[in-house]
Amino acid sequence: MAELLTALALARRYPLVPWPRLLEPGAGAFTDRAAIARAVRGEPGPSISIGLQPDAPDGAEAYALTVTAQSIDLRAREAAGLRHGLTTLRQLAAAADGISAVRIEDAPRFSYRGLHLDVGRHFFPVAFIKKFIDAMAAFKLNTFHWHLTEDQGWRLEIKRYPELTTVGAWRGETIIGPARDRPERYDGMKHGGFYTQAEAREVVAYAAERGITVLPEIEMPGHALAMIASYPELGNVPGPFKVRTTWGTSDHVLSPREETFTFLEGVLAEVLDIFPSTFIHIGGDEAPKTQWKTSPEAQAVMQREGLKDEEELQSWFIRRIERFLNAHGRRLVGWDEILEGGLAPNATVMSWRGIAGGVAAAKQGHDVIMSPEEDLYFDHYQGPAESEPLAHGGLTTLEETYRYEPIPAELSADEAKHVLGPQGNVWTEYMPTTTQVEYMTYPRALALAEMGWSAKDARDWESFAARLPAALSVLDTLGIGYRRP
Repeated sequence: MAELLTALALARRYPLVPWPRLLEPGAGAFTDRAAIARAVRGEPGPSISIGLQPDAPDGAEAYALTVTAQSIDLRAREAAGLRHGLTTLRQLAAAADGISAVRIEDAPRFSYRGLHLDVGRHFFPVAFIKKFIDAMAAFKLNTFHWHLTEDQGWRLEIKRYPELTTVGAWRGETIIGPARDRPERYDGMKHGGFYTQAEAREVVAYAAERGITVLPEIEMPGHALAMIASYPELGNVPGPFKVRTTWGTSDHVLSPREETFTFLEGVLAEVLDIFPSTFIHIGGDEAPKTQWKTSPEAQAVMQREGLKDEEELQSWFIRRIERFLNAHGRRLVGWDEILEGGLAPNATVMSWRGIAGGVAAAKQGHDVIMSPEEDLYFDHYQGPAESEPLAHGGLTTLEETYRYEPIPAELSADEAKHVLGPQGNVWTEYMPTTTQVEYMTYPRALALAEMGWSAKDARDWESFAARLPAALSVLDTLGIGYRRP
C-alpha cells in the first residue's frame, strides 16, 4: 500500500501523460511565471537553459529535464527530443502555480506511435485535421495514418486522373442507422469532399513542425469502389458503378490487368511527391475474390504467373505494388490480409484482426504495427450501448485500451524487435461530425499514447487514472472534446 500511495502521490504532483522513463522528485518548485512562460515557448533565459547538448540522453526522441527552485534545464541530442521535453514542460506548467522540482530522463519505448483517421466514410476539413494533429502532438504520438480512399469516397486530388475527385469524392446519399437494419434507410443528401494537393502538403508540413509523420493510405485491391466508379475500366465487370452509399464490404475490387497497374503507379507517383513518409499504406484488407474467380483476365494472370488460387493472386498484386514503392525508396505497409497467399518481401504488417497476423509476420522476420480491433479500435462502444451514441459495435473501454500490451507473449526477444509500436484506429462510418470523432477518440488515445511511450513496467492503471484529469485539461485547452470517464 505504501508503494501504491507513493505512486499516486507522484502522479498527482507530476500529472504527465505519457509517464516518463525515469522521474525523480525534487524539493521545492520553480515559480517564476514569466520565466516559465518563456520556457514552454522554448526560449532560453537567465534561469532557463534549453538546447542541443552532446551529453544528453542517447536517442532521436530522448531528452533530459531538470527543474530546481532556481532553474530549468532541458537538453536533447536532436530536435525531436527537445520538442518532447517542451511538451513535458507544458504539461507540468499547466498543472500548478509553478513547476515542481524534478529530474526526468525520458525516451519512448516504441519508435512508432500511431493514430489513424478514416476520412473516406465521412470527410473532415483541413482545420479539423490540424486540430487532430495538435492533440496527437500534445501527448507524444508521432504518426498520423490518413485513410484517404474508400468505397464511399476518394479524398485526394490526383491531377492526372481528375475523375477521382469529380466523381469518386461524392456519394449521392448515406445510409441512416446500423447498416444491418432492414429496410435500409438513407438521408437523401449528397456527401463528399477532397483535399487538394496543396492542402495535403499543408497538412504534411503542419504535422512535421509538430514531430508527426503523415502516413497516407491508398486502398487496393479492395475498398476501391470510388476509384472504379471514377474509372470503370479498372473493374472486373461492366459498369456503370456508383460510389457506395452504405457500409460493409463490396465485391468490387480492382482488376489485375496491366492497365490497372499503370493507373495505380500514376496515382502513387503523385502520392509519393506529396508525402515524404518512408511508409506508404496500400490497405490490402477485405478484398473479396468473387469477381476474380469469374474474371477471364484475372484467371489468365493466374495461369500465366503459376498462381494456384485467388489468394496468391492478391499476393502477386501486392508484390507488384511493393516493387514500385521500393524502387522509389519507400516501404509498403498493409493490413494483415496481405499475409494471405504469401507476404511481399519487404512489407510491414498492420495487425488488426487480433494479434495473429502480427505474430505470424514477426516470426517471418517482418516489421509489424499492432492495432488489434478488440483493444485499439476507437469506433467501438466505450460503455453500454444503450447509454452511448450509435457506434460500429464491440466494446473497448479506456481501461482495456490502457492494459493492452503491444508485444505478444508468443514472440521471442529477437522477434519482438520487429514490433514497431501500437496504433489506434478511428473508423468513421458512425461518426458524421468532428464532435463525434473527438468523443470516440479521447480519452482512449491518451491510453494509447502512454502504451506507446512508457516502459512496460512503468505503466500503472491507478496512476494513469490519477493523472487523467490534468490530461483532459490539456484537451480542454486545445478545444478537443472527449468522453468523460
